[in-house]
Amino acid sequence: MTLAVHATRVAGSCLQRNAWVCPDYVRTRGDILQEALVEHVGLTLAAVALGLLVALPLGVLASRSRLVETGASSIATVLYTIPSLAMFPLLLAVGLPFGPSIVVVGLAIYTLGILLRNIVVGLHGVPEDTLDAATGMGLSPRRRLWSVELPLALPAIVAGTRIATVSTVALVTVGGLFGYGGLGNLIITGQRTQFNAEVLTATVLVVVLALAADGLLLLLGRQLTPWLRGRAA
Repeated sequence: MTLAVHATRVAGSCLQRNAWVCPDYVRTRGDILQEALVEHVGLTLAAVALGLLVALPLGVLASRSRLVETGASSIATVLYTIPSLAMFPLLLAVGLPFGPSIVVVGLAIYTLGILLRNIVVGLHGVPEDTLDAATGMGLSPRRRLWSVELPLALPAIVAGTRIATVSTVALVTVGGLFGYGGLGNLIITGQRTQFNAEVLTATVLVVVLALAADGLLLLLGRQLTPWLRGRAA
């Protein structure tokens, strides 16, 4: 769709001037922006959730074994160094079907390095005397993990989730090259058609979404760790 078509469909001085800041674009394209925003949020949530689903048990194993920790961290680091533009074609090459799953799996892979590192750091940070006390109370290793270790490791896990989420919000836009990028679809389309308002509006929404996600996770972390609030007070 060319800029001329955009301008003729909706009358308005800022659209006709191809202004970067254009309230008319926001007003007349609200449904398009909302659809792209919902897709962006959905892709982000799915990728981070998948990353946590893989990283959490792997992080627990890595915290128990130096060999597993070294191997898992090395693999996650290598995967993280793969350029995003190459990651999605590689996933197609290994047999993953084309679609949103390509973006979700690719982004989840990028979260592994961040999440895995923070989970291991959090579990290693649990005081030994606390673990000894839990064992002395008769807690089984599984019960100790869920009742003592993971709760005490939550600050580090939440911090890693915040970083992974914010970076994923930004990386989702790359999926626009494959038609599944949420707001990235609008950014890429706007660049191709030189539609300034579309590029700027979608970019600003990505930034706002990243800040909102970071703020929500910060509040969630505080709610899940009330003992830290008491310590700060």
